[in-house]
Amino acid sequence: MILTACIDFCKSTYGLIVRPYETMRRVSSHASYWELLPLGVVLSAYFGTASIVKTASFRPFLLTKQFIVMGSVAALTFGVVTGLVWFVSKTIGGVGTYKSIIIGWGYSMLPTVAWFFATSLLYIVIPPPRTTGVLGMTFSIVFLTFSTVLLLWKIILGYLTLRFGMRLDLWKIIGVVLLSSPAISAYCYILYIMGIWKVPFM
Repeated sequence: MILTACIDFCKSTYGLIVRPYETMRRVSSHASYWELLPLGVVLSAYFGTASIVKTASFRPFLLTKQFIVMGSVAALTFGVVTGLVWFVSKTIGGVGTYKSIIIGWGYSMLPTVAWFFATSLLYIVIPPPRTTGVLGMTFSIVFLTFSTVLLLWKIILGYLTLRFGMRLDLWKIIGVVLLSSPAISAYCYILYIMGIWKVPFM
């Protein structure tokens, strides 16, 4: 079952890159919770990498503490966001299930994980400060382009999650975004002032 889930996850990930509309429609109706297991492994790898980046010295206790904090807050954030989105969607007429939101939003985490992973690896390979010369400016342009593409991909996957997961049209999806944003923004601000995430991990 786990092997099948990993294969389905890889197929869905590829499909969400080349055929996001068709793939998300299938994921929202037929995917299982097991497909999120490989994503959990990828997340664990990222949290391990980020813990090393964020910890000034190699101390197992601090690394473990940082790993647990990041993982726990990411799981809590996932629950808060999916729960709030599902509740608001149901309130304005959505007819989908919470399972479809969990799985769809889980797959919509792919751009998020890719961006955070890239920033951590770049911090190791090309640590700041970076120059304002030709190479530095080129790097900045490439990174901004990369970030923009991932953001657009994230928006598309989030939209398709609500479209197929909750059977909402465009205007209701906009309504969900507007109604959910204040609470999510407040939550993210709390995490920011606590020093856990400078950029929301969702």
